[in-house]
Amino acid sequence: MEAYTGFAGVYDELMDEIPYEQWCANVVQALESFDIRDGLILDLGCGTGTLTELLAAKGFDMIGVDCSEEMLNIACGKKVQSSQDILYLNQDMRAFELYGTVRAVVSVCDSLNYLLDKQDLAACFRLVNNYLDPKGIFFFDFNTRYKYETVIGDSVIAENREDCSFIWENYFDEKTGINEYDLTLFVKEKEAMFSGQEHFLRFQEVHFQKGYTLEEMKLLIEGSGLAFVKAYDADTLKEVTDKSERIYCIAQEKMKK
Repeated sequence: MEAYTGFAGVYDELMDEIPYEQWCANVVQALESFDIRDGLILDLGCGTGTLTELLAAKGFDMIGVDCSEEMLNIACGKKVQSSQDILYLNQDMRAFELYGTVRAVVSVCDSLNYLLDKQDLAACFRLVNNYLDPKGIFFFDFNTRYKYETVIGDSVIAENREDCSFIWENYFDEKTGINEYDLTLFVKEKEAMFSGQEHFLRFQEVHFQKGYTLEEMKLLIEGSGLAFVKAYDADTLKEVTDKSERIYCIAQEKMKK
């Protein structure tokens, strides 16, 4: 599983079209449907902490876990500005450790797609089950195989902004179901912004994400000891179809013995 490095510094700027406020509302609505309105929540694969901050502002006690030290450095900077009492841990989703159980685990923005085989997902799900309170909730999203294969696979996305630009090349492998992201970033040096001379730093990163089906996710959820509750299209909030690109899943702890 790759961690963001050079991309971390401009992640928020380039992802400013992501509707985090709406995603937060979706998470809160799902949690409230199980009468979870406060208490400890784990944001698994929290990145730069945007959603973590929003959930903290809603009154939840937040823990954020991510394997990228660079992303967490940005998250910690946000925490200083907001004065939210958030605990950030630099850990791998496949082997994270908490000090106790939590009322819910949340993982959005296709973080779980970075786990490239079912064994890794199963390990993550078993840990989620282990650290959930009795009847605790696991709310997550994932990008479908359909999205990688049909929508973004073998495409090139490019964007040019004043302070940074990127080229995002996608290569989908039908046999493995893995999508390769080749990222080339051009980021303006801060010193250059004040000197009047434009100098850009070039970064290259390669990331891999795997597309899963809802049926695969159901089997992995149930195999981890969790109970599958429901799934719905993350974009329409309606029933899943064969053209759903991103899916929300809700699973529940089944009362530890």
